[in-house]
Amino acid sequence: MAQKIKKGDTVEIISGKDKGKRGEVIQVMPKEEKIIVRGANIVKRHQRPTGQLKQGGIIEKEAPLYWSKAMVVCPSCDKTTKISFRILEDGSKVRVCKKCGEIIDKK
Repeated sequence: MAQKIKKGDTVEIISGKDKGKRGEVIQVMPKEEKIIVRGANIVKRHQRPTGQLKQGGIIEKEAPLYWSKAMVVCPSCDKTTKISFRILEDGSKVRVCKKCGEIIDKK
C-alpha cells in the first residue's frame, strides 16, 4: 500500500486532545501505523541525569499518535484533504489533493 503521509508534510489533528492543531511530521513509523507531529501530543517524561543528558527532571516531548487521527494539509489550498494518486507521463507516481487537484509531492 502506498503511504499517504510522509515526513515533512504538514498535518492537522482531527481527533483527540490536540484536535485542530497543525504541525510538521517529524517521523513516520509504518509498521506501527503511527506518526510523530511537531507540537502535538506532548507528554511529560521523568528523566534521570545520564552521560548524554547532563540535567534530569521532567522533560516534555512529542509522543507518537495513530496516523488515522491526522489529515494532510494541501500546500496550495491550505485545507485538510484526502490524498489520491496520479501517474504522470514520465511514469512517476505522485500524491494529489482531492479538493483542488494540485500535486502535493515536491520534486
